[in-house]
Amino acid sequence: MTIHQTIENALPATCIGVSTKMYLGYGASLRWLEQIQGVVADRPGIYPGGPVRVVVIPSYPVLESARRIFVDGPVLLGAQNCSWGEGALTGEVSAAMLSELGVSVVEIGHAERRSLFGESDAVVALKTKAALAAGLEPLLCVGEDVRMAPEDAAGHCLAQVMSAIGSGGRQEKHLGRLLLAYEPVWAIGAPAPAPAEYVNCVADTLRRMLAERSEEIPGIIYGGSAGPGLLPELESLDGLFLGRFAHDPENFGIVLDEALGGQRPAAGAR
Repeated sequence: MTIHQTIENALPATCIGVSTKMYLGYGASLRWLEQIQGVVADRPGIYPGGPVRVVVIPSYPVLESARRIFVDGPVLLGAQNCSWGEGALTGEVSAAMLSELGVSVVEIGHAERRSLFGESDAVVALKTKAALAAGLEPLLCVGEDVRMAPEDAAGHCLAQVMSAIGSGGRQEKHLGRLLLAYEPVWAIGAPAPAPAEYVNCVADTLRRMLAERSEEIPGIIYGGSAGPGLLPELESLDGLFLGRFAHDPENFGIVLDEALGGQRPAAGAR
């Protein structure tokens, strides 16, 4: 099987994720979740197992409410973080508890966790291992601190991915269970996203690097000041990871419509 065939056979559905970080309070979070549920319900093209996956990642205190709001619907519930262990770890939340709660996806290795909370590659690897053991899908955040040549950025991201899944004979299986959020750190919170040409080139290169190591290739979505109008330009990506722009449910609906439009070439098929 050629690398190109491997890439085409591994294409996932378009994934649209959104995290609220800590921008919304408790009441505002609940209102936002209800609005997002309405936005999704108004689009019958979004259904379990359909061509568009929707992942919503609110703050910890409203996860239980979010589960009830999204019950029996197509929205996958995500968490913004998880612990690397269980037991005597005051203030932490285990991956096993998240799974029991109904969480499907857990964000790991975000640039803010790395820079503000000192999470090293070793900690990210432990959290990835814990998430996989609990049956969760790690949404592994990768990205370079400063803009560089796309090939170098892809190599940096590859090192982060391989560090997160550890070494040994199970690497191939672990790769296939990840979802990668390519978030160049220099674009997070910026007035505009990274240039589409740059993002496409990094994603293409990273995908081929991964294909050289495994037939199990994770999907790659883009985050970093992402919003309406960007998805159609990212033909090499498998979706978007939205932040503050999607805190307006109308913007979220616009992006979902772009994902449902069917105008984008298959990621990695260029």
